[in-house]
Amino acid sequence: MQNIILYTTNTIKEALEIIDKGTLRIAVVIDNNGKLLGTLNDGDIRRAWLNNYTMESSIEDIYWKTPTTCYIDDDKETIIQKAILNQVYQIPIIDYDNNFIRIEDLALLLTKHKRKNKVIIMAGGLGTRLRPLTNDTPKPLLNVGNQPILETIINKFSQYGFHNIIISVNYKSDMIKEYFQDGSKFGVNISYIEEDKRMGTAGALSLLDKNDIDEPFFVMNADLLTNVNFVNLLDFHINGKSIATMCVREYTQQIPYGVVNTLDDKIISIVEKPIEKYFVNAGIYILSEKILDIIPHNQFYDMPTLFNDLLSSKENILSFPIHEYWIDIGQHNDYIQANNEYNENF
Repeated sequence: MQNIILYTTNTIKEALEIIDKGTLRIAVVIDNNGKLLGTLNDGDIRRAWLNNYTMESSIEDIYWKTPTTCYIDDDKETIIQKAILNQVYQIPIIDYDNNFIRIEDLALLLTKHKRKNKVIIMAGGLGTRLRPLTNDTPKPLLNVGNQPILETIINKFSQYGFHNIIISVNYKSDMIKEYFQDGSKFGVNISYIEEDKRMGTAGALSLLDKNDIDEPFFVMNADLLTNVNFVNLLDFHINGKSIATMCVREYTQQIPYGVVNTLDDKIISIVEKPIEKYFVNAGIYILSEKILDIIPHNQFYDMPTLFNDLLSSKENILSFPIHEYWIDIGQHNDYIQANNEYNENF
């Protein structure tokens, strides 16, 4: 990182030299322990001159002491939205102890790096648990917030540079195709594969053209909303040399009784209303292109079966825990919850 660090003991002249040498046109002010105190830019210095400060004056009274900041684990979209909302071009990134980490530049964040990896979205389900809402509308086209579920999914992938989208359709497929068409109005490329029968969450992948996929690809159910960082997920998969990576979500369940642990007929412990934790399948996957040689052609085949087959073959498969926002819109209560939470999360 270029030198953009200042201390309160620096002079305006020293600050100006640092700002002029850099490309960001901003400096950050920290204390001796690396804690962020504020920011200083060219405009702050010009305002100081208008108020009779000199080149040898300290910056202590002129730097901005309440800058807009983001945390180290905030994703790209969060940083962009915060920058736009607060009308700033650079945002300091800090950890949860207020230690300065780096500076993010809005212009660079808005420059999308397009990635070749395909995104296959499974949108062929009947949505029976959401009837009567799905009697006339396929579930992926149900509005959550101000737009269809599937549109939010596509936009999230696009934000991370993934623009090659393949949608697997069946139920009311014409409505989905009419809405998204070739994807150009959403800034992506969209093609379709048609399921003429129930094929499960992995079976439809056998309809893909193997010659068109030569790198790891995403598979995601079309009834999910999440803020997972898809670039981090891809990097995790590649760095782990995984043939298949499944996103998982922690699920907790409290037993409403005292659990009695026994050995033969002896009580060895009693735990009152314990909370059990599990990891559950989150419906998002990264698969190696080699997977397409394993999936049986044009047959029902779901993701749990695929992963169990890979386990039996002793292949390297990984789990990627999701701590970001995630919801499976399977039932009416989930649909209501997703609408209530949409504006906060998207």
